[in-house]
Amino acid sequence: MTVNLKEENKKGASSVCVSPVIYDDNEATFTCQLKQDATHKASVTLRVTYPPELSGSEEVTVEEESTLVLTCDIWANPPVSTVEWTRNGSMVDLFEGGFVVTIGGSTSQLTVSKVERSLHEGTYMCTAKSPKYGPYSKTFYVTATDKTIKFPLMPTIAAIVVVVLTALLAVVSRWKKIVKCFKK
Repeated sequence: MTVNLKEENKKGASSVCVSPVIYDDNEATFTCQLKQDATHKASVTLRVTYPPELSGSEEVTVEEESTLVLTCDIWANPPVSTVEWTRNGSMVDLFEGGFVVTIGGSTSQLTVSKVERSLHEGTYMCTAKSPKYGPYSKTFYVTATDKTIKFPLMPTIAAIVVVVLTALLAVVSRWKKIVKCFKK
């Protein structure tokens, strides 16, 4: 990084070394000024560039008829210019497969509201294209399983508790009559 100084300010040399450079250093401004006269200064803004880093769940298992969401988080500077989704090597057909692609900030999502094994199981790839570094990809393996009938466990337990308590209260409230029957 070079700071241009006027000829009269070149009495000595100084330098700044930023190491290691991290993502948060992007847009950081460094200012050099004369000790005796703070009005003589020069500034440099650091531009940190890095290729796309993609993340997200690699292996996804989803039941048929449920919702599939593949999330591809993309960190890059400069920002990526495009994001493409493929399934088994072919571009995702938004119309045929019922796919919806949303892009917000540094995230691209591929969503299907009702999974069908024949249409949605396979190998997906999220490819982010950087104007400076080229394409970078992340692979997702989607497995569709048979739909399972979900048993409503908590409501069933609540119903059993109500029935048992009702029967117990009925026996307790008629206890004297029950005892009389057995004494005869």
